[in-house]
Formats: sequence, C-alpha cells, structure tokens
Amino acid sequence: MGPSARAIAEQASFQAFLHGYLQEVDPGDWQTASQRTQDPTGRFSGPWVCELTLNSQRSRLAIDIVYRSALGRHRYGKVRQWLSGRHCWADIDPFQAMCLLARELYALSGGMVPELRKLRELEFLHRLTDSYGVMVRYVEHRRNDSRLLANRFIDSEQSLLFGHTAHPTPKSRQGMSEWQQHAYAPELTGRFQLHYFLVHRNCVLEDSDGPLPASAMAESLLQDSQASLNLPDNHALIPAHPLQAQWLMTQPGVLDAIAQGLIHPLGALGPEFSATSSVRTVYCEQAEWMLKFSIPVKVTNSLRVNKAHELKAGVVMSRLLRQTGFGEAEPGFRILQDPAYLTVMLPGLTESGFEVIFRNNPFPPGQDQGVISIAALTQDPLPGRNSRLLDLIEGLALNENRSLTAVSRDWFQQYLSCAIGPALRLYDEHGIALEAHQQNSLLDVSGGYPRCYYYRDNQGYYLSESLRGPLTEQCTNLKETPELFYRDAMIRDRFCYYLIVNQ
Repeated sequence: MGPSARAIAEQASFQAFLHGYLQEVDPGDWQTASQRTQDPTGRFSGPWVCELTLNSQRSRLAIDIVYRSALGRHRYGKVRQWLSGRHCWADIDPFQAMCLLARELYALSGGMVPELRKLRELEFLHRLTDSYGVMVRYVEHRRNDSRLLANRFIDSEQSLLFGHTAHPTPKSRQGMSEWQQHAYAPELTGRFQLHYFLVHRNCVLEDSDGPLPASAMAESLLQDSQASLNLPDNHALIPAHPLQAQWLMTQPGVLDAIAQGLIHPLGALGPEFSATSSVRTVYCEQAEWMLKFSIPVKVTNSLRVNKAHELKAGVVMSRLLRQTGFGEAEPGFRILQDPAYLTVMLPGLTESGFEVIFRNNPFPPGQDQGVISIAALTQDPLPGRNSRLLDLIEGLALNENRSLTAVSRDWFQQYLSCAIGPALRLYDEHGIALEAHQQNSLLDVSGGYPRCYYYRDNQGYYLSESLRGPLTEQCTNLKETPELFYRDAMIRDRFCYYLIVNQ
C-alpha cells in the first residue's frame, strides 16, 4: 500500500526545510555512523549522521543521512532529539523537528524586539503548517494521476506537488481557502473563466511593445464572445483572475468608480484557463498570450502582485532584448517576453489591483509537448517511482544502448550549451542577468536531450550599473526603469545563487 499522503508530505516538507536550514543557517556537525560515541544501541542506521545544536532549547537533533550529496541535496532518514534529563536519544517526527528548528532560527535573530520576533515566528510556523497541510491534499488528490508524468506543457506545470526544493514553505498558500484551492491551484488541475471589467478609457493605463495595444489584446481573448458585448469606443476590457476580481469588488476605490459609472463588472466570460506553477500566471492552449495577474494570495512567503515598475520593466526589456539581437545569435535560448500590460488608474493609488501582464505563449496545441521546468524535471518522485529526469536518462540509455554515465554526461553538456552558456554570455556581452531559478527555467526535452531553454519572469532582470550608459543609448526607455540597474558585485552574487545554487 505504501506510505500515506500525510507521511509523504511530511517527509517532503522536511526535505525542503532542512535543505535550506543546512545551507543558510547551520551546516551541522557531520559524522559517520561508526564515529558516533553516544549510540551504543545502533539506533542511527544511515552512513552519515548530521547533528544540529539547539542552544536556546539546551538540546540537539541528530538526522540520519541516507544519501550525502556533494551539492547539498541530501536524503534524510529518521530524526532524533537528545533528551538531556534522561541522557538518551528519542525518536521524533520530522514535523516536530521542523518546529524545533524554527524556534531556534528565531532565537538566533538578535537585535529584534522580542514581541516582533515572536510575531514573525508565529507567521513562519503558520506558513510551515499551511504548506504541509496543502501538500497532503495535493498528494491525496494526484498520487495516482497519470498526468503527473505527461509531456504537455500545462500538465508538467501542474505536476509540482512538492514545490521548490530549496524553500522552507514551498506550498504555503495564505489567502486561498480550501474551496478556492480546488478551483484555482495548479496542482488540483482546475480550469476557470476569467472575469472582465468594462472600464472608461480615461481610467485605463496601458503599453505594448507589439503591433497591438494591450486593450486590443484583451478583447481578442474573448473571440466569439466579443461581438455580443457591443463595446463602447470609449471603454476598454480589463481581464482579471477570479480571485483578483473577488478582492477588487471589496475595495472602496473600485466601488466608488462603479458607482460613478467608470467601471462595469461583467463577470466570468470567454474560454477557460489553467493556472501554471506560479498560481497567478494562467494559460489557455488557444490563446496567443498567457496572463500574469495580481492575486490576494501569499504564495510561499510573498504576496503575488504586479507592481507599477514591473509593468514597465516587461515592456522595456522586450524592447531592449530585441535591440540586442541576442535571440538571433542564440536560437536555443529564448526569453518569454512580457511585452504588454493593462491596468486601471484610481485616485491616490500607485497600484489599483487591476494590473495584468501579457506574456507570449509559444506553446499552442501541437507545440506544447516536452517543454518542462527544471523544477518538474528534478522534483523528488512519489514513493516507488523515478523522477522525470531519471526516466528520461534511462530511456535514452536504453534506446542508444549506452551507459547511464555516458548519457548523463552528454545530457548535462547539452543543458550547459543551451541554458547556462547563453545566460552567462547575455551578462558578459550585454550586462543583462536573469533570475533563472528552477521554476523560471524551462527546457525543451521533447527529443530526450535539452535543445532549447526558456526563461520567464519580468521580475527577474538585473542590468549592470557599469553599463548603464551604453544600455540606455541602445534603449532610451530604460530611463523610465532605473530600478533595473544593480551593482555588478550584487548581480554576480544573485546570478550565481539563482543560476547555479538554486537549480
């Protein structure tokens, strides 16, 4: 029968939490099992044991290491706590260990007002518990679903049951209730219509780097439904995520604009969309664009909203990247552009909550096979199964009658050639760095080996301050987005973290 969904989710949660803790808080004291002097009963069965000190609690934790990775992605076994009063080790659950480590983490936070520290600890524990509970629900719902290993773009986007392997609360979804999870969480494969608002053009702010204005792009989403709306010439359609629309209808500024006849809610219209792995970016196979919304939900630890400067950044970077000619020079390295945006201007607000970004959709029917995020490729498998990446490598080795080692080396070399090399050249030659972590990185492995890399995220651009002059000459619109420029030392630090450590 295998382990329960709860046990699977608990171990996956512990795996992600401890990965980050060992990297960023305390690397631990590592010993081989044979070196341990306080284990006469042989309770520690792994080849390695990692011990973590809980100074504030006058205790220690010892974790069996089933597999020790040179890159830090270890595999953990049982967890034990040292009971100083009884001078012995006692088994504890992984979730209990996470709570003890969370307490220790905040005890180490010196210089913080005690009450504020306690509130932040409470918030973190809430997210930790929420992520664990949400993960249980996802595993229960999907563990026997064959789509977890399907090759369609949207199926792979919705297969991340465990989330980011280096985040302590990878599936926390604060602000999304249980019934909303079933409708809008990508892991539960729901489909939904967008909501639309008819807004007077005096209140509309838009920009586009393409042949169509953003408002025309929004109208095209409704296709056959558009004619029945009889849109007035002085109004524009603004699409919204259902969660976004529900939140907007509670906001005083929006209600005032509705009362004044400037905004007209139209409700749910048009084709159905599916959430991608980010939750707030949605995809419809037939649509020319994906849409990135602001939603009133904290995904992992961040409220997912589009800021005003991010709207501009997508359009400006689309222009800059086109002018560099980098796409033509590196056909195996593609950036999913965010070339247009729409929003509503309301008095006294920098962001009204209507902000929506249009993203190119290169994955229509017939072209949506075999493009998978690195996060999905390398996600830990459910018990008794292989990861996507291992299945891929084994299949290639079988077809080519070669060893796993030889195929793995060739596969990794092609990954370096289409993903890492071009990203480094983009920075070296043009001063543009990308926040290319595992969920922002997609690989076309439809032929088995990586042949094309896709980067996505208009929030993840870093431009070299030392090249501000030449870059601004190349694209004068960069004067509107000074926040895109960073010191090279900071860029190298972040670039290395996201491109190497975080993948």
